[in-house]
This record gives sequence, C-alpha cells and structure tokens, in this order.
Amino acid sequence: MTHVFPRHTKARPPRAARGEGAYIIDETGKRYLDGSGGAAVSCLGHSDPDVTQAIKDQADRIAFAHTGFFTSEPAERLADRLIAHAPQGIERVYFVSGGSEAVEAALKLGRQYFLEKGESSRTRFIARRQSYHGNTLGALGTGGNAWRREPFAPLMVETSHIAPCYEYRGRQADETPEAYGLRVADELEAELNRVGPENVIGFVAEPVVGATLGAVPSVPGYFKRIREICDRHGILLILDEVMCGMGRTGTLFACEGDDVRPDIVTIAKGLGAGYQPIGAMLCSGEIYAAIEGGSGFFQHGHTYIGHPVACAAADVVVSKLTDGGMTERAARMGEVLGAALIARFGQHPHIGDIRGRGMFRGLELVEDRESKTPFDPARGINKRIKAAAFEAGLICYPMGGTIDGRQGDHVLLAPPFILTEDQVGELVDKLATALDVALA
Repeated sequence: MTHVFPRHTKARPPRAARGEGAYIIDETGKRYLDGSGGAAVSCLGHSDPDVTQAIKDQADRIAFAHTGFFTSEPAERLADRLIAHAPQGIERVYFVSGGSEAVEAALKLGRQYFLEKGESSRTRFIARRQSYHGNTLGALGTGGNAWRREPFAPLMVETSHIAPCYEYRGRQADETPEAYGLRVADELEAELNRVGPENVIGFVAEPVVGATLGAVPSVPGYFKRIREICDRHGILLILDEVMCGMGRTGTLFACEGDDVRPDIVTIAKGLGAGYQPIGAMLCSGEIYAAIEGGSGFFQHGHTYIGHPVACAAADVVVSKLTDGGMTERAARMGEVLGAALIARFGQHPHIGDIRGRGMFRGLELVEDRESKTPFDPARGINKRIKAAAFEAGLICYPMGGTIDGRQGDHVLLAPPFILTEDQVGELVDKLATALDVALA
C-alpha cells in the first residue's frame, strides 16, 4: 500500500535504494545502467562526493532565505559562473526550481519586456510542431506535441506552430541539408507575415529536440536564418536548453553548436545533475535594461527561486562541467557512443536513423527502412522496449508519437558523462537485447 500519487496508477516501480556512478541500485540489489540519465538529468552520475559535500556544507550554513529579502553567496557565485560561459549578450540569470518554471519565466519576461517598451499588442508565440517545453500551462502551450497538448488545449497561451527541422523525415531527396534548413526556417517568416509580427513576442525552440523527437539537431545554417528572421521582425529568440544544455551535446550551451545567439535561454536538468531541483532563465542585457529602466520589477516569482542549497550544488556541477573538463568529456565519449550505436545498429532492419550530438543520442525505429514506414502505434513498440530494457538492467527513454504525436517510435539515450568505454559496450549490448525482445 502506498499513498504516493504515481505517474501511472497501474505501474508499480521498484524502489531506488542508492546510486553508484552510472548505476542506480534498487532495494533488491539489482543494478540498472542509467542510459538516459533519468531524463537527461544525471550528467555526473549518482554519487559525486564534491556535490554532496557542497549540499551538506551549505545546509549547515543556511538552507533557505527568501529572495524577497535576501540574496545568497551560492546564487551570486553560480550566476557569475554561468554568465562567464554564456552566449554573447546574455548578462542576467533568474533561478527557478526546474525546466517548466524556467520556460514559464522566459515567456512572462518576453511579454513584460514588450509591455515595458510600449508594444502591448505582442501577445503570442511561435514554436515548432513536435517540440516539448514543459508541463506547466504556458510551457505546454508553446510545446508542439499534440498528445500532450490535447486535454489542456482550452487553457493554453496562443501559439502557432511551424515545421521542426527534422532532416530524416523532412528533407527531400533532391535537397541539400542547407537548402532544407533554409526552407523550414522560412516557415517562421511566413507565419510572422500571416499573424502580423507586431503581435508576436518570440520564437521558442530547442537547439537539439529531446523527448518528442529523440535527439534531433538542426541542419547547418538553420538557426542562423532563424536569428536573421527574428532580428528583421523585432521578435525574441527563446532557446529551450532544459534537456539539451549544460554540456549534454558537447558544448556547455547547446546553441554553441549552431553558433547562434539567443535573447533568452532556459536551462535545468543537467544544471543540478539531479542532486537538487534547480533551473534557470538567462536573458540578454538589453531585456534586463528594459525592466530596470521601466517598472524595475519583474512581475513573477516562486518561493524557492535562488534556493541556497540548490545553487551551492549547481555551482559545483557547473564548475565540473567547465573547469573540470566534463563537457569536453561529454563531447569525446559522445563520439564513442555514437560510433558504437552505428556499429551495432547501423544496418538493423528496424532502425531508420541514428542521430544526436555529444551524450545525447536517438534511434528512430521503423517497420521498413527503405520507405521509413513507422510501426503501427497499437503495437506500443516504445513501451515494449522500455520494459525489456529495464528488465535487462538498462534505463533508457523510449517515446512514441515521434512523427506527429501519434505515429513513430524512438529511443533517447542521455547517459552520464562519466560513462566508460566498457559501459558504452554494456549499454549497447543491453539495448540490443531489449530490441530483440520488443520486436520479436
């Protein structure tokens, strides 16, 4: 008997008892290789002594001080560290407790920025189909996953959605990757012209799409064109790096891989590496100056923003990602993982695409490789893979609805950056076992 409200009332997950590097161990002693870092969270693994010591030390000093009254040394130190490594023009950090909160803060700041400038007609956003930006209503409204949106659609912010940059499904046979990228980027211009750019706050996108598409990066030149369109029409570029940021794709900020500068960027997951709940919304100096020179008050906030213990933990995490070389390790081991996946599954009859950057990799499953025909959703291939992998001692992140919210299956992999080459082999072996069982 449990009084916990679980994610699914018909599932009874085992109890996690302890973590050991790249493994989670349940109460029976069974070991699971964490091939997805939970949900791309545990970038440093599950037992980093430096992070846990920082948590203990800060709790001994002061655990909580409301930001309506105080700032704290850990928050100031972490903000300095993030800004030192942030994209050009990003100058301020607003701490929250997770990814959805970070996106909500970004959306509200975007609206208030234009109110402070006297442009009150700007009330809507443009995002992409098959995107995911969080589960709170604003974040869910900007997200483009039909299955997640449907029950709550009447409650959502007004957002229109253009095509994702999804080369495997979208690029035509006679198109170069660059030409394809420009074509889908230009959908933003068309949508702005349709709804009126004077009514739009910003464009929201993940540099590498995570949960809903399975580690899909953009093609070369795509985000450069997006940035040009945003600048031409005076709208904000809001990049959601909650899942793909903080070293996951081999650079601290995922947008570095596309050489693009956002106006606002959101981070979470790997920021705290699972040791404490924390996220952040970072904005440009220009946006901050509009608030500072106007009302002076960002009309937003949560009780636990800037939590000293969470910031102390994240400061050690970011130190390890930067000065400690863990982001470079993610880039290097990501190549090892990508090569291992291609070697094992590159000719698999039901793996249509293997993609991603760094320690953020996806495999798309198909019934037929040549036609790219997806499996019948009724077969629940992604659910079967998840169950078979878990039984084999591997945690991975399969999802369905890859193509349109209903059709398509993929497996997302986002293991800790501390993964060894032997553990890459273990991951690939256990995933192969799971595929055999699920597809039998």
